[in-house]
Amino acid sequence: MNDDKLNELVGQMLSDLGGAFIMPLVRIGDSLGLFKMLSEDGPLTSHELAHKTGLAERYLREWLSAMAASNYISYQASDEKFSLSEEQIAVFADENSPVYLIAAFDCAAANVHNQDKVQGVFKTGEGLRWGDQPECLFCAVAKFFRPGYQHHIMQDWLPALDGVVDKLEQGASVADVGCGHGLSTIMMAEAFPNSNFTGFDFHEGSIAEANRHVDEHRLQNVRFQAALAKEFDGEYDLVCMFDCLHDMGDPAGASAHIRSCLKQDGTLMVVEPIAADAIQDNINPVGRLYYAASTMVCVPTSLAQEVGTALGAQAGEKRLREAIVEGGGFSQFRRAAETPFNMVLEARP
Repeated sequence: MNDDKLNELVGQMLSDLGGAFIMPLVRIGDSLGLFKMLSEDGPLTSHELAHKTGLAERYLREWLSAMAASNYISYQASDEKFSLSEEQIAVFADENSPVYLIAAFDCAAANVHNQDKVQGVFKTGEGLRWGDQPECLFCAVAKFFRPGYQHHIMQDWLPALDGVVDKLEQGASVADVGCGHGLSTIMMAEAFPNSNFTGFDFHEGSIAEANRHVDEHRLQNVRFQAALAKEFDGEYDLVCMFDCLHDMGDPAGASAHIRSCLKQDGTLMVVEPIAADAIQDNINPVGRLYYAASTMVCVPTSLAQEVGTALGAQAGEKRLREAIVEGGGFSQFRRAAETPFNMVLEARP
């Protein structure tokens, strides 16, 4: 046994266990508004925070200490005050920050809650329907993806597509397939009032939530409808799929149906988790998160549907190309853009 490698692994485990143990505390801080309070009114002692929030000081003192030990908040020993740095605010308190990651803890909690169900299908090879996941997962997923969509769809991803922004500004017909709670659809509809947007998702609960969001925004150029990716209707200039193709039971069949719904000069934009084609090239911090989420959510969801291709969240561009080009019948395909977390694929009939 190599002692250096053993110590390195034990060190990693201590870090991982710290993250696992801190998960409920981060969620408590988010739910009680403690991160935002510290970002707006800090530095504060535990007694000052207790006075402002009406919460028990002893619990707050222990929570603050745990957050400081995790480097999630800052502590100044000279006056026993806690605060958030600009970087900590960006991650834990600013919902409009591109690196606002607090919702990831909600996703992790939903996965823990769902352990027994996923463990069961390990033994049978069956799937687990999206609708059978914990309800908190749907909101957590929407909250997790929102900052990335807010900072990239209009600024980077749509402009990377050939001629699409001009069409949207003039007036185009757009389908957002697998729209979930519809946040991506609403963002695009607000940015391009001359175009019409329809969000489709097979989960009726998500469509109900999307309709609630659109009512709040009072938009006239967007609607939502429950439909499978292989069955929605209409003719479109642009079809978008945000982080959902790999979850589908039949991604090739969905791609073929989308091609039949596109105008001859139309465009398909597929946003997928960033991944290389080989497992060894995905052994990194981002790949670790995606493989874990894929085991708990993406693969079970796909296996519960027809065909059950189960691409997984680390499918890689090669397998996605096969589904879209060979399976869907598209003749043009390219990677138009990428971020540390996503790749943007453009396909044309």
